[in-house]
Amino acid sequence: MTSLEKPNLGTSSVRWRWPSIHPEGYKFAIIAAVISLAFFIFVAEWLGWIGAAITVWILAFFRDPVRTTPKDGRMIVAPADGLVTMIATVAPPRELVGEGALAADPVTRVSIFMSVFDVHINRSPIAGTIARVVYISGKFLNADLDKASEENERQHILVEGQDGMRIGFTQIAGLVARRIVPFVKPGDIIAGGQRVGLIRFGSRVDVYLPAGTAPTVLLGQRTIAGETVLAVAGRDERIDGIAQ
Repeated sequence: MTSLEKPNLGTSSVRWRWPSIHPEGYKFAIIAAVISLAFFIFVAEWLGWIGAAITVWILAFFRDPVRTTPKDGRMIVAPADGLVTMIATVAPPRELVGEGALAADPVTRVSIFMSVFDVHINRSPIAGTIARVVYISGKFLNADLDKASEENERQHILVEGQDGMRIGFTQIAGLVARRIVPFVKPGDIIAGGQRVGLIRFGSRVDVYLPAGTAPTVLLGQRTIAGETVLAVAGRDERIDGIAQ
């Protein structure tokens, strides 16, 4: 077992720690800090404190915590932190359909909404090879709306596992989001739960499960990217739950 692998029994050196900040966030934090300092010196102290609070929020927005992903080729993990707001049976996007990609038949789509308070680093649902990355410009509607999957700025990613299982997922920009930042390109070999990109300032991720696979999450449930198991490939047993 390598130093990065974690057992599911016993004790280890696991300790809570402050999450690191993704480099993408530093430039925004520096700009906010400079403006805050200018407010303190030249304008009004209360504006400076507001700017300081915004600076701290920006650093929190771009936090990049370590995640522990189960190593099981059947498990499909959540690509995003957030709230499961939609589970529907739909046809996959045409950009993810075709030879060597997904079939056009309807499958289960799980939509995860990320608020401005969630971690916005997105991760791969499975290990495999990046088969497609398709960026589409579009609108910036509320990402919680169903039509956002077809009208908003978005980026489709297709991952093919070693066993041939293909998982498509879509990063969708939201009302506040203005840029999708990719970390991968076609041909890259990635691990399950590996970072694949981020969406700046509020957004959504849709995951298209394989045929004959039911989600193991529920509407209203919160997911943790790279850790929460969205589904187990080939398991078509629906589950119920309770909000409490």
